[in-house]
Amino acid sequence: MTPEFFRRGLRSAAVAIGVLAASAAAAEPSHGIAMYGEPALPPDFVALPYVNPEAPTGGRIVEANVGNFDSLNPFIRQGNVPWQIRFHVGESLMGRSLDEPFTLYGVLAESVETGPNREWVEFTLRPEAEFSDGSPVTVEDVMWSYETLGTEGHPRYLGFWEAVESMEQTGERTIRFTFNRDDRELALLAGLRPILKKAQFEGVEFGESSDIVPISSAPYVIADYELGRYVSLQRNPDYWGNGIVPFRTGTYNLDEYRIEFFGDETAAFEAFKTGTVTTTREFNVARWESQYDFPRVQNGEVEKAVLPHFRPSGMTGFVMNTRTAPFDDWRVRDAMLHVFNFEFINETMTGSQQPRITSYFSNSPLAMTDGPAEGRVLEFLQEYDDLPEGAIEGYALPVSDGTERNRAGIAAALEQFEAAGWTVQDGVLANEAGQPFEFEILLETGSSENTSIIDMYVESLARVGITPTVTQVDSAQYKERVDALDFDMTYYRVGLSLSPGNEQYLYFGSETADQTGSRNLMGVKSEAVDGLIGKLLTSESQEDFLAAAQGLDRVLTAGRYVVPIYQWNISRLAYNSELAYPEEMPIFGDWPGWQPDVWWSEAE
Repeated sequence: MTPEFFRRGLRSAAVAIGVLAASAAAAEPSHGIAMYGEPALPPDFVALPYVNPEAPTGGRIVEANVGNFDSLNPFIRQGNVPWQIRFHVGESLMGRSLDEPFTLYGVLAESVETGPNREWVEFTLRPEAEFSDGSPVTVEDVMWSYETLGTEGHPRYLGFWEAVESMEQTGERTIRFTFNRDDRELALLAGLRPILKKAQFEGVEFGESSDIVPISSAPYVIADYELGRYVSLQRNPDYWGNGIVPFRTGTYNLDEYRIEFFGDETAAFEAFKTGTVTTTREFNVARWESQYDFPRVQNGEVEKAVLPHFRPSGMTGFVMNTRTAPFDDWRVRDAMLHVFNFEFINETMTGSQQPRITSYFSNSPLAMTDGPAEGRVLEFLQEYDDLPEGAIEGYALPVSDGTERNRAGIAAALEQFEAAGWTVQDGVLANEAGQPFEFEILLETGSSENTSIIDMYVESLARVGITPTVTQVDSAQYKERVDALDFDMTYYRVGLSLSPGNEQYLYFGSETADQTGSRNLMGVKSEAVDGLIGKLLTSESQEDFLAAAQGLDRVLTAGRYVVPIYQWNISRLAYNSELAYPEEMPIFGDWPGWQPDVWWSEAE
């Protein structure tokens, strides 16, 4: 990757935090909409800048998933659905560019218009839009989809619907949403709800339709599947948007996108080595350097690529459930962080080549700064009374000396445990009543990397007199338990963007903390977190937006909810040599919307 990519990416990342004042006049109907300012691409753009408009069609790509699935309906609460499916079925009114922090361009909608302060948004449907069965996409389908998803669908759709004051048809092909709160992001979120075919669900309880494969207007349709084994999405040659929607030009070129399922990571990797699987992402640098020399790599059938991105690190690690003891005490959580010997684990797992996640927005301009809070960040934080220890003063993750014994870390942990009422008694950490410190670590079967990390963590915990129960369950049981918030500690991953917005309420908001299927796995209920998310959504200056993001980062990180592991500021991809992608990478890098979306095959 050329240095120019980094320069361009840094310039684009800077745009992510550049907040422009809202226009005082109502916008005219437009081909796109940006969170702040204007879309980068003009109304007559031909294709997105990171696609190949001349890409050939044909070929296939095969990806591996570890685990199982029992449903292909990603829009309801029921069932275990392959995570990729919702990105490829259920086309939306607008599509998100991966080369701008938060900008949408028309897909099902030919234009978008907003009120003077974005108190409403109106979309006009393209007359050509149709579902894969040839029936037209109507305003009635749109209105039914929004109301049904917002009242009966997956929790990810509920928050937006609660902000809708009214929804009305304003013309033959137009629909308007009026909002009940001041939130500039809502106008964009309105363009991203999946549109389903109303007639398909007539006479069916929507929330119980896990055995239904939704009819979509998207370029791919689910053509074949066997529950628990594979899903085959195939390109619809009669896709209505061909030659009509610039956002789709040069995308969905591969005839088949297939997802194969395996019992564990080892079996999935073996399938790639033999060619059953044709692409894989590698998150373990040690394995990348030591195990990617198999025959198909040596003879040129497989290529390797290391691709950078400019997204925040997000948070990856092991989350502690604060809804119940013992993790409802921040001192206990702090002690758990001291026991976790990251430097030793990182050396063992990656040869110390992966940097640690230091905060939720690390690797981006939105990350908290070192040391005490200052300026506007300090002003925002001082508005709240429930700040965790270190949010204002400054907090950084513990750093060990890298040796297996981690004496300083163990000593600091024991000090914090004692402050919380736990001491070592006859070799066992226990409270004043003599009850031992007990908790369960819940893992999904087949995750060998997480298992290896937890094995080393368990050895460290033994040094402070803790013997946790490690439970491994299959993917269906794992999802059921996590959705029910039935865990003490489990693996956690939340990806964050350069334009944090309403989704932060889903990840960290008080209202979602106790909901079934909540993304707020740690159970944080914080006036400061809720308030700072609100400031993100209403900021009208660059200074305030940055301060709100950095303040939120401080509060979440100092809350000590997650034991972070390493971050991936690059993507390591290996793939069959006949597969190709454009040379120009978007600032989001390898992200949903890039593979397989903009890839193609050069096989004869």
